[in-house]
Amino acid sequence: MMYGENSPQAVQHALRLEGREQLTVSGVEDVGRFDETGIVMTTSAGTLIVTGSNLHIGQLSLEGGELHVDGRIDSLAYEDEPARGGGFFSRLFG
Repeated sequence: MMYGENSPQAVQHALRLEGREQLTVSGVEDVGRFDETGIVMTTSAGTLIVTGSNLHIGQLSLEGGELHVDGRIDSLAYEDEPARGGGFFSRLFG
């Protein structure tokens, strides 16, 4: 067996925000929820919550761990552990 053959590879997490209209996220592992006002995704750095309006996923590559978002981006927040009674995600999407 070669070294790293069955080892999970950690994808480096990075954010690139251009203005408030274009966001590129690397290190994306899964997209849990998406609509025009919010996107919740699991990244190698924790759960990332993007809120805004007219949000659209332009490109998603889970193999490469990259996500491109277009629209008006109002906030980016990380949630590592859900709070009692539900976390930010639960409050945001009910």
